[in-house]
Amino acid sequence: MLLIHEVHEVAGAHEQAFETAFREGFLPALAKTGDARLLYYLNHAVGSGPSYNVVTITAVRDGAAWDALAERVAAGDLRGWATEVDDLRHDVRAKALVPLPWSPLQEVDLTQVPCDGEEHPLSLFMEDTVWPYEGGLERYIEAAGSHYAAEMKERDREGVNVLRIEGSFRTRYGSHLRREVVLWQKITSPQMLQGLLTHEVPSRYKQPGYWMHDALEFRDRWQSKLLRSTAWSPWH
Repeated sequence: MLLIHEVHEVAGAHEQAFETAFREGFLPALAKTGDARLLYYLNHAVGSGPSYNVVTITAVRDGAAWDALAERVAAGDLRGWATEVDDLRHDVRAKALVPLPWSPLQEVDLTQVPCDGEEHPLSLFMEDTVWPYEGGLERYIEAAGSHYAAEMKERDREGVNVLRIEGSFRTRYGSHLRREVVLWQKITSPQMLQGLLTHEVPSRYKQPGYWMHDALEFRDRWQSKLLRSTAWSPWH
């Protein structure tokens, strides 16, 4: 399984048209085959990032399916759609992601991904993009699984966690940056998010034994984004 992660810089005046192009064009077009599905269509939560930025995540079965989808966009039935959305955005950046060994999400049953655009309540996600030190990618991945993921599970058991790890990924060889890890986390307690944003992290979490402290051995750069699913996003 590969996940195609795209960040679209949408032209503000065409925000709705861009979303419609994905909902009425890309979503049903992928449903014509069994090799790819749009999983997420998400907007940056207002006030938390660049204006008119959209994140889409598309699952493809394997490398051959990715190549087939790319051919559809370049010269097949999705060529006209691609030209249309290019006129609605300033730019797009993409990368291919594969699950880490400890990721809760390992495979996607493409036959079970909704393709009808049915609406549902909105959800919030925190996407953390991490850049480990040079030479430390594999050590970071191992430590994050044995330390961070375990710490998050313990907080879940205690009922004090704001986030739940849905998936963890690395960039596919030959795609984007090598030393990059993406943590995909659903905000399960939006009411607790305010405390996270308005208060300092308790000092105990900065002591040895906690990930915030211990992870500095492997990295000190990451970026967090607050993303909100649309009402029709297949996964939410």
